[in-house]
Amino acid sequence: MTKIAILGSGVVGETLANGFLAKGHAVRRSSRDPEKLADWKASAKGDASIGTFGEAAAWCDVAVLCVKGSAAEVVIADVGSALAGKLVLDTTNPIANVAPTNGVLNYFTKQNESLMERLQVSAPQAKFVKAFSCVGAPFMVDPKLDPRPTMFICGNDPGAKAQAIEMLTAFGWDSEDMGKVESARAIEALCMLWCIPGLSGGSWSHAFKLVKAR
Repeated sequence: MTKIAILGSGVVGETLANGFLAKGHAVRRSSRDPEKLADWKASAKGDASIGTFGEAAAWCDVAVLCVKGSAAEVVIADVGSALAGKLVLDTTNPIANVAPTNGVLNYFTKQNESLMERLQVSAPQAKFVKAFSCVGAPFMVDPKLDPRPTMFICGNDPGAKAQAIEMLTAFGWDSEDMGKVESARAIEALCMLWCIPGLSGGSWSHAFKLVKAR
């Protein structure tokens, strides 16, 4: 059993929290106001608890960053020291607080940087791995898609990526390691591509698949 901290109280955090509980892990969901998660704790099945971001980060073996992209740097600045040496699954995307342009999200990062690169600089001892950032919450756990979809990941620590791949496999995903932290620039951009059919035409039931020559 792994102790999983979910940093964030939104839909993505709830989806992944329930997924990790279903796979037999202990889960602590966290927020600046943990009491708003009390109903989830009361109904959750398994070893579930709630706490502040700092409490969850100190308690966990693995953290999952699920806050809005615009809040991610603040949260990591607050709790980064507690995450030293730990795998941090980074689900965030740098979505700006402005309306999409013809179905295309606007980002607050520059072209040649990613939000995860900023987070890694802020908490250099944490082992960030980008994951769950290029698909919607309904498909993050045991996606009912054929063929089995691909989750693109990246990060600087090989051991952390191996651990992330093990978890993704249990969640019903193939994984493709795209390299070190700089590759998050391309992976975060996939969220733009994933959202276009939904924002332009209302179609959200899809994921990416990497196809290789035999």
